Amino acid sequence: MSKLSSKQLVYASAAIALAMVTSMIKLFSMPMGGSVTLLSMLFIVLIGYWYGPAAGMISGAAYGLLQFVIEPYFFTIPQVVVDYLLAFGALGLSGFFRNYKYGLTIGYLAGAAGRCLFAFFSGWIFFGAYASDYGMAAPVYSLVYNGSYLGAEALITILVIQLPPVKKALAHMKKMALGE
Repeated sequence: MSKLSSKQLVYASAAIALAMVTSMIKLFSMPMGGSVTLLSMLFIVLIGYWYGPAAGMISGAAYGLLQFVIEPYFFTIPQVVVDYLLAFGALGLSGFFRNYKYGLTIGYLAGAAGRCLFAFFSGWIFFGAYASDYGMAAPVYSLVYNGSYLGAEALITILVIQLPPVKKALAHMKKMALGE
């Protein structure tokens, strides 16, 4: 990764701030962490999509750290690393699809899937003891629990970014972010 320019740092900081604000607008909250928010993952995904996976992953990890500071939910340090730094950092996977047709949509799905994968492992390893309360095996419980809220937010976001005015606005923002 090359050094980020001042402009890229400003856009990344603004995206993290927007993600934090929209993460507080919860459409639905899960009992042990996790929620469907107002498109909060999209802002981090955009940084990866615009500036590449490294910038996206660093922005995602920074966002995850802020999420931990604002609303900590933890049992162990390894769980914090997986749930906050790695899971949110995975949103930067969108950067691998920046030059693809439908790159934002594919990148968003990749980032959300990456976050879900880390949430799944965290749920299985660190929260699996709760699975028996629901008559499920730990991996199934983790997949159902994490997949439900992350899948719902991903579906909502994908639908929103397909709307013509939103597509147009995002294309304009990309041109501004990249200086095209």
